[in-house]
Amino acid sequence: MGTAEERPSRIPGAVVWQRSPTGPGRILPDGCMDLIHMDGRLVVAGPDTIAHLADAPAGQRLTAIRFAPGTAAGILGIPADELRDLRVPLDDLWGEKRSRRLAERLAEAPDRAAALEAALIGVGDPAEAWIDSVTARLRAGAPVAAVANDVGFSERQLHRRSLTVFGYGLKTLSRILRLNRALDLARGGMAFGTVAATSGYADQAHLAREVRALAGAPLTEVLR
Repeated sequence: MGTAEERPSRIPGAVVWQRSPTGPGRILPDGCMDLIHMDGRLVVAGPDTIAHLADAPAGQRLTAIRFAPGTAAGILGIPADELRDLRVPLDDLWGEKRSRRLAERLAEAPDRAAALEAALIGVGDPAEAWIDSVTARLRAGAPVAAVANDVGFSERQLHRRSLTVFGYGLKTLSRILRLNRALDLARGGMAFGTVAATSGYADQAHLAREVRALAGAPLTEVLR
């Protein structure tokens, strides 16, 4: 897929990244949404529930911001569940005129990443305070029920709010964050059985099933 260059953004929790693809790649669900400048246009990558197979033309330079889980909906001005598992032109969300102005600004910028970041700082609504806390606790492996009890919403309210900001409920978000935690450990050389136990899976077979369900391939293939 090509090597990515990443750095923390001045937008809270976000990451600015650039990549020159060299071939097809498997984009794993991570709980995030991205705004990507590609081929002179801007595209929003919604929150994925399964791996997305990307095949950007070689030689193309992608510039993007990956928003922290739960934060993109307020910035982009659309409920996250309306973008779930989709790739949508920014024109459809902001209108052609506003989107085109930003695309033209990026095309003329000597540093597209910095220009994209600057254009989005302060845009939209700030993330609600509970989002960071919920995400951090789920990343740490806290059970969904325990996290939900501490939020202060009813179960129905929490589910509705989670759909709006994350694109899916907390159980799905928890599975996705746990998968990414497990893959990070496996990439570091940890044995798969130990990865499963450390990440909160019942056993290695449970880990393998979750990798296939969310990443669409066996663990060894995903790691390659």
